[in-house]
Amino acid sequence: MKMLLKSLASLCVLAVVAFAVPAQEKRVHHHADLSDHAHNDAHDFQYDHEAFLGKEEAKTFDQLTPEESKDKLAKIVDRIDTDKDGYVSHAELYYWIKHRQRRYIEENVNKHWNDYDKNRDGKIGWEEYKNTTYGYYLDEEFDDIEDKATYKSMLTRDERRFKTADRDGDGIATRVEFTAFLHPEEFDYMKDVVVQETVEDIDKNGDGKINLDEYIGDMYTPEQGESEPDWVQTEKTHFSDFRDANKDGYLDAGEVAHWILPGEVDHAENEAKHLIHETDTNKDEKITKKEILANWNMFVGSQATNYGEDLTKRHDEL
Repeated sequence: MKMLLKSLASLCVLAVVAFAVPAQEKRVHHHADLSDHAHNDAHDFQYDHEAFLGKEEAKTFDQLTPEESKDKLAKIVDRIDTDKDGYVSHAELYYWIKHRQRRYIEENVNKHWNDYDKNRDGKIGWEEYKNTTYGYYLDEEFDDIEDKATYKSMLTRDERRFKTADRDGDGIATRVEFTAFLHPEEFDYMKDVVVQETVEDIDKNGDGKINLDEYIGDMYTPEQGESEPDWVQTEKTHFSDFRDANKDGYLDAGEVAHWILPGEVDHAENEAKHLIHETDTNKDEKITKKEILANWNMFVGSQATNYGEDLTKRHDEL
């Protein structure tokens, strides 16, 4: 019976850690693009849809009829035009796009907030987070749990990240600081943590730097008998020609920073400029609701876009 209880406890540990530690699930990257789709308007407007609406909201628009989609877009335009002058300026469109892209972060933080703020004081102390996430396996009764060393390593990494996010060093995270903890790629003051964690993830021999084999191994593991894809050779060339700036055969922390935190590309800025350029018919560098609705399928989708649009055209021809 005792062995059964211990086995069940071990499963609880695994479940708790898997649920409660979102930060280590994948490596962080700084300022990701607005969509995973290629930005090719000649093919479709899926990139623009996800940039303008956010990835999840874009999916809901794909289920609407063109009329429903246009109606909802008209209401969105009224929200974007914050000064109510009848125009959407570059600044207003930029702010809207940035807001939509940060929404998934806010939703993720909200999802986890109540799990950790146990005393409901609107703050999360390090002890609250540690006990909620790691409390079970830290108990000495479970010293023989498999992979306990891995969990200890995760705890050390979490504590370092939490203390960096905690700007005033009081051991308590406000909502903004907790957001920086969960999503350090979004905060400039977390840059060193992002770089350090990236090096640790890829550096398998523990020498504090990344060699070519480790760099490629993080992206590609060959199957037996499989020939190496062309892109692997391209990445090897990138490593030697671009990533390894001092040509010593390794990537140090500075070189990793240049790799994963390149010169800032403000995708929201570029997308706002693009949408205005494509829809501003009188070239006054701002767009009206009429101009936006005339190009509605660039901003939002519907059942008639993409392949569905082709079916509609063929039906009309008949």
